[in-house]
Amino acid sequence: MPLPLLLTDMTHHVWPWGALLLLGAVHGINPGMGWLFAVALGMQRQQRSAVWRALLPLAAGHAAAIAVVAVAVGMVGLVISLGALRWIIAGVLLGLGVWKLVRTQHPRWGGMTVTSGELAIWSFLMATAHGAGLMVAPFLLMPLAGIGVALVHTAGYLLVTGLVAVIVYERLGLRLLGRAWFNVDRLWAGALIATAALTPLIA
Repeated sequence: MPLPLLLTDMTHHVWPWGALLLLGAVHGINPGMGWLFAVALGMQRQQRSAVWRALLPLAAGHAAAIAVVAVAVGMVGLVISLGALRWIIAGVLLGLGVWKLVRTQHPRWGGMTVTSGELAIWSFLMATAHGAGLMVAPFLLMPLAGIGVALVHTAGYLLVTGLVAVIVYERLGLRLLGRAWFNVDRLWAGALIATAALTPLIA
């Protein structure tokens, strides 16, 4: 195969995985997706290990949200065409992105003392509410392994969530949380809208 065609073929196969990893990393930056909980648990127990222990249930809940979307996409794909499914997903992403853009109320926090199971459930609900699972739906329309999509995306999320949680716990505390939340919410809304625009173009 000529080198230009080989490079094009490699790019075609590599970029979706890189995009999934990057989307997971963007999710990890958002305090509403888990690192705030990890930091809070670490501060309550005054143990860095508590921060690390929170990461596994957070990742499990995040991956479960993706799994639910994967099952839903698979079931809907049995009754409608792939092209129509792309437009449906794009429309839902666009609606969610616009809603996130105009919504100003932040989630209300209850008690921070939770078990690992409760933390996993919370992570699943928050990932679902933020559209984390839905955002990978366009990649499920491509010839990619569904398990691989979940693993790569969750790996990006887990890496950044853990890194941010440890840095905040060790160095920053929670002083800048309000401003960071505002900025990340707008970034997240923009990412949802951009993904919606690109979804119909995915081949």
